[in-house]
Amino acid sequence: MRSRVDAVLDEFFGSRLHGAGAEAEGTFDLAEDVRDYVTRGGKRLRPMMCVVGRHAGGKSAVSDVVLRTAASLELFHAFTLIHDDVMDRSDLRRGAPTVHRAVAARHPGHPAREALGTGAAIVAGDLALAWSDELLHTAGLSPAELAAVLPVIDVMRTEVVHGQYLDLTTRVNVRGGVAAALRTARYKTAKYTFERPLHLGAALAGAGEGLRAALSAFALPAGEAFQLRDDLLGVFGASERTGKPVLDDLRQAKPTVLPALGYQRADIAQRLVLDTLTGRPELDEHGAERVRRVLRETGAAEAVEDMIRLRRRQALQALADAALPAPAAEAARQLLHGVVERTA
Repeated sequence: MRSRVDAVLDEFFGSRLHGAGAEAEGTFDLAEDVRDYVTRGGKRLRPMMCVVGRHAGGKSAVSDVVLRTAASLELFHAFTLIHDDVMDRSDLRRGAPTVHRAVAARHPGHPAREALGTGAAIVAGDLALAWSDELLHTAGLSPAELAAVLPVIDVMRTEVVHGQYLDLTTRVNVRGGVAAALRTARYKTAKYTFERPLHLGAALAGAGEGLRAALSAFALPAGEAFQLRDDLLGVFGASERTGKPVLDDLRQAKPTVLPALGYQRADIAQRLVLDTLTGRPELDEHGAERVRRVLRETGAAEAVEDMIRLRRRQALQALADAALPAPAAEAARQLLHGVVERTA
C-alpha cells in the first residue's frame, strides 16, 4: 500500500512539474523542494490509516479514487512538517536539510538569506497544502463522497492548527504538567495522525458515527503512544536513525510529557539542571547528557515507557471491542506495533 501511495504521489508531482500544469516561471525550484521533501522518506502512516478506516467500514477494494484521497493526506502532512520545521528552527528532516535551510544554502550571497529561507519554506508549506486540496478534489470522489469527507478534513485541519499553537505556547515546568503536555500531543499528533485519517476512510465507506467512535477509541491512545515514543526518541534517540537533530527538543524546551514528568519528580538540584539547560539554543551534547541523566534518575523516561505500554493495551482492547473486519483489525495492530516499537 505504501508503494501504491508513492506511485500516486510520483504521478501527481510529475504532472505538476513537467506536464500541462508545470509551475509558473521562476517557481520550479520551490515545487521541487516540496516534491523532494515528500518523496525522500516518511512512513505514509496517514494514508495507511485512511485505507484501514475504509476497510473497517466494510469496503475492501482500494481503487485509484481511494488511493488519491488517502495520498492527499501525505501532502497535508508535508505542509504541517515544513511549517513545523520553521517554528522549531530545525536543520534536518528525514536526514536532509529542512526546506528553509536548503533554500538559504542556495542563496549564499543574499543579504538576508536566513529570512529568505524562512519565507520560502512558509510558501512551500502553503503549496503543499494547496496541492493536498487539489489532489483531494481531483481524486474522482462522487458528490456524496465529497460531502462525507470534507467535514472530516475541515475538523482535522482546525485541530492541527490548535495543536501547533499549543506546542508554541505551552510551557512544561512545575506549573505546566503532564496534562498540558498530553493535550498538546493529542491535538498536534494523535488526532491528525490516527483518528481523522481513520474517520476519513470510514466516511469513504459510508460508515456512521458508531464506527467512528469505535475507531476513536483505538486511535487516540495509539496516537498518544506514537507521540510519546517520538518524545523519547527526540531526547534519547540517534540522529542518524531519526533523521532529525537529537538536541532540538531540549534546545527548544518542547512541551512534552517527558520533561513534565521530570519536573514533577525532580529534587531542587535536578530542577536546577532542567531549568538552566533546557531551552538554551547553544545546548551541547555534554549539557544534553546532564539533562538525560536527570530524566533517567527521576524515573521520567521509564514512566513514559509505562505510559506507552498502557496506551498500547488500551488501543488493542479497543480493537478487540470494535469487532472490525479481520484484515482491518490486523492492519491496525501491525501499524500500532510499528509506530510504538520504532527506533526512528
